[in-house]
Amino acid sequence: MSAVRRAASAAALAVGAMIAAGAATDAPGRLGGPATVDVDGTNAFSLPLPGLSREDRRAFSVGNALFRDNWVVAPASAEGRDGLGPLFAASSCSACHAEDGRGLPPVGDGSASAGWIVLVSPHARDGEAHPVYGRQLQDHAVPGVRPEVRVRVDPVREHGRYADGTPFELERWKISPEEPGYGPLGEVRLSLRVGPQLVGGGLLEAVDDATILAREDPQDRDGDGISGRAHRLAVGGRVGRFGWKASQATLEDQVQAAFSEDMGITSPLFPAEVLTDSQSGSVREPSGGSPEVDAHKVSRVAHYCRTLAVPAQRAPDDPRVALGRQAFMRAGCAACHVPELRSGDTSPVAALRGAVFRPFTDLLLHDMGEGLADGRRDGDASGREWRTPPLWGIGLVPTVNGHSRYLHDGRARSLEEAVLWHGGEAQRSRDAFVAMPEEERRALLAFLASL
Repeated sequence: MSAVRRAASAAALAVGAMIAAGAATDAPGRLGGPATVDVDGTNAFSLPLPGLSREDRRAFSVGNALFRDNWVVAPASAEGRDGLGPLFAASSCSACHAEDGRGLPPVGDGSASAGWIVLVSPHARDGEAHPVYGRQLQDHAVPGVRPEVRVRVDPVREHGRYADGTPFELERWKISPEEPGYGPLGEVRLSLRVGPQLVGGGLLEAVDDATILAREDPQDRDGDGISGRAHRLAVGGRVGRFGWKASQATLEDQVQAAFSEDMGITSPLFPAEVLTDSQSGSVREPSGGSPEVDAHKVSRVAHYCRTLAVPAQRAPDDPRVALGRQAFMRAGCAACHVPELRSGDTSPVAALRGAVFRPFTDLLLHDMGEGLADGRRDGDASGREWRTPPLWGIGLVPTVNGHSRYLHDGRARSLEEAVLWHGGEAQRSRDAFVAMPEEERRALLAFLASL
């Protein structure tokens, strides 16, 4: 075991001892409440929450292995791990969430990228699956099968100035599908998405639908410019909370959707290969079983995601961080990035029930303006709407993943650029940030980096 992992394990045990001894876990810096661990190293996103039972720890370990293992082409000697593809974007869950963290967009030739997907739909049929290429472009394939496409992403730069005259530069993406393997794409809507960090998923899942719905204000009746709404899912009537557009309600659903779309692995929820009628006649590969990942394995991967702990805030009492928090609140950022939520009592993990925690999200959809719009409907979410992403762990992305790319498509090269891209319902907060003196701007960014 490495020194980093030994230190992290010791920290997790120490926190567990604190909880057992009755130590307070509701201090503001303990972002995950009882699911908080005091770590800030390269494995800060990969520890189990403290106090798990022996059975839950065993399930966490099994889920961890399934999450990190590479799936292979069927048939294979790796029983229960075959059935990859025939078309896919990744061969493991961890390929999109390295160290349970954030993906890196494919800038230029994409040689250093990992953990991204591109959604596609015909331009004239917003949000519908492409008749030839389906819902998602697959840039990998098993031997003997053509990949759907090669994706090139190039930056397009924009410039602006703060109120004090300080210049800034932003990047947006130009997405270019190249070498289509199954005929012309035609006019399409494309949306690049990178994998987010996974910490605290069990707490977000445990928030009652009623708690999320209570924060809705779709008509902006209070006149604050914020009109968030829940993503009510067509199937089951649940409230979505996972994914960049809150398109999944539970971790089991999110896991199975990723197995299906990202890896071509069938599951109880998605029993058919993700092949269009145009592809199924020419793409035939042996199956890894029916389904290729069964309900038990799905439950273990979901349990792993459910019980990942949340790193504590770093230096919450630092004067600069405290000043930044005040600036964050004054700018109105907390209207969507709600500092505190409480979970309900339905989680299968006892430690996650009735917990107070600080994710800095309302889990609602918000119109983020034309600058961030992907122009592509996702369920009931429009092309301008995005779920408020949790901010916990955001400052540790450079440590865990070795880069500082943010937002749904990784266009922002820093937290500063991420703030500057905000528009729509967040325009007032963005304008307040632009108007701040430099010292106050830097303090706000220091606060974000501490989370």
